[in-house]
Amino acid sequence: MTTYREFFRQFSLLYRPFEHHLNLQLAKHGLYRAQWTIIYYLSNQSSATLVELSNYQNVEKPTVTRTINRLEELRIVEQMPSKDKREKRIQLTLLGKQVYEEVRLTVDKYEQHILKGISESDQLNSIRLMEEIRKNILTKGEHE
Repeated sequence: MTTYREFFRQFSLLYRPFEHHLNLQLAKHGLYRAQWTIIYYLSNQSSATLVELSNYQNVEKPTVTRTINRLEELRIVEQMPSKDKREKRIQLTLLGKQVYEEVRLTVDKYEQHILKGISESDQLNSIRLMEEIRKNILTKGEHE
């Protein structure tokens, strides 16, 4: 088997179990990964539009809208007016910030557990590789 085939075989074997176990950890807080991704983003960016969130998650705007609606029902996020009257900005509520801190502890514990035995140097190299692969995927060109 070629190296690149083995690379992507290993990636596909890793992705689904990671998502599954992450969702099990998030379920302890009544959340799913898509919700957590938005909470995480808003915690780090302070606010965002639906378009910014859909671009970040690389999903369609209606998908993000449904997730935002659910997070609003849970009182984790709220809409606020922006300079452009046609779009609203989304931000975490006070409860949302508390939820972020609680869930962050659970996710940190999980992520540290699954990286046990992997050096920081190897982690940094993997981050660099994933960034490069993502850039290659998003670059239009020869592969199409």
